[in-house]
Amino acid sequence: MPTPNAIPVDKLVRLIGTPGCPVLLDVRTEEDFAADPCLIPSAVRRPWAEVSSWAGALAGRSAIVICQRGQKLSHGVAAWLRQEGVPAESLEGGTEAWRAAELPTVPDAKLPTRDARGRTVWVTRARPKIDRIACPWLIRRFVDPSAVFLFVPSPEVEAVAARFGGAAFDIDDPEVVWSHRGELCTFDVLVEELNLGTAPLRQLAAIVRGADTARLDLAPEAAGLLAASLGLSRMYADDLEQLDAGMLLYDAFYRWCRDATNETHNWPTNKPKPGV
Repeated sequence: MPTPNAIPVDKLVRLIGTPGCPVLLDVRTEEDFAADPCLIPSAVRRPWAEVSSWAGALAGRSAIVICQRGQKLSHGVAAWLRQEGVPAESLEGGTEAWRAAELPTVPDAKLPTRDARGRTVWVTRARPKIDRIACPWLIRRFVDPSAVFLFVPSPEVEAVAARFGGAAFDIDDPEVVWSHRGELCTFDVLVEELNLGTAPLRQLAAIVRGADTARLDLAPEAAGLLAASLGLSRMYADDLEQLDAGMLLYDAFYRWCRDATNETHNWPTNKPKPGV
């Protein structure tokens, strides 16, 4: 029998990575988190005992609350959020059920230090084209929905990252973790390093790599992504406006990779069938 105000793992899997995904709140105790310091993709840590102080920030949004086993902590926090007017559910079975289903988790230790508002900060070169839009999309959909992206002149990326406590990405420096490695582009590196290598994301990574490194033979869709990306770069002078527009583009490519690769489209015809 379904647990009231709870969502099963298989339903949550379908929500993650989509623009309509609720806020995922990991409220495990410090001891439980220390024993398994990884996060369900897009989840953020919140102290369960301080729910009354942070619940107001969720106004207008829905939430799914996650603890270790999907028992008292997540149900209690979800109930508190509901009485604050926030639609909230608990994840059935918690992180243990997620692990048992062999689903990906993001290692918290690999993420940049969060700012005072709990956001990760990422810094890259201005005037993005492909990788520098694809990577922010991946981070906001699967790592940190509130992530901050700073687009600055190329020579200033590492200094800005150091000054503002962020992570530099997609720059030509072998010392930078989040950048091209051999034939892999930065999107590939993020997918693998953050343990997000599901079949749809790996397929999307091949498309991004093909478009970003001029190897259009890697995937038939790479040429389309290249054309759309260059078109967006001509449409928007503001990098953040371009990123907002690019989010929809990558949402569409991801959903195709996940749900529609076997679907075909044929022009309808009203010609009568022979003999009719």
